[in-house]
Amino acid sequence: MPVTTATTTAEDTLYVYGIAPAGVRAPRRPGVDGAPVRLLTGAGLCAAVSDAPARLRPRRRDLLAHQGVLDELVAQGPLLPMRFGVLSPDPGVLEAQLRSDAGHLTRQLESLRGRVELNVKGSVVPGCFVELVRRDQGLRELARRTRQKPDYEANVRLGEAIARGVRREARRAARDVLAHLAPFAERTVHGPTDDEQVLSTSFLLPAADEARFREAVAARARRWGDRLALGVTGPLPCYSFVDQRPAPAGR
Repeated sequence: MPVTTATTTAEDTLYVYGIAPAGVRAPRRPGVDGAPVRLLTGAGLCAAVSDAPARLRPRRRDLLAHQGVLDELVAQGPLLPMRFGVLSPDPGVLEAQLRSDAGHLTRQLESLRGRVELNVKGSVVPGCFVELVRRDQGLRELARRTRQKPDYEANVRLGEAIARGVRREARRAARDVLAHLAPFAERTVHGPTDDEQVLSTSFLLPAADEARFREAVAARARRWGDRLALGVTGPLPCYSFVDQRPAPAGR
């Protein structure tokens, strides 16, 4: 889609929420800045839009309005959602884009029909030091030397070694979680991780499999709860599985 991120907008600029097959109902709830949402239709597709605000900022009420519009649309069928802040310079540009990219956009919509996106995150659980030290010969030796000759530096070294071991155990648990969840998904996208959040992956799966997927997450949470705190978010609009290529006209 034509994308602009700005704090000020021209008079004809449209705020774009997403692309859906033609025939969906316009969302009833107001959009960003309280503007009514309408549909621009062309080539068997429609774009959900509203007048862009004079100043576009990521205020909480506008973020919630954006999400609410997407929720109404995705409840009706497949949707190519836009992230907050996508603008089109005028209706003509957007309608031309729908026509020129109709094949590409339609194929994507069909690939998402009957699918949901679920995101799974896993964070390190600090603890279980005794069990970790018991299993790790290197940590046992370091703990023994620290007890025999305790001082500040020795305690720091032991603490750092234990922290590394806890993260290592959490990453190992995360790999097991992925191995058990991957068979449910048609596609996966891995998000950023760090020393604390060691798992962040989005899964695209048939909506009919959502309950079984959640049961599998719960089973892994019971298996690794002492090392990895798991959480599931969704179902979400399929942000992670939208390919906006080819390049939009007028970008």
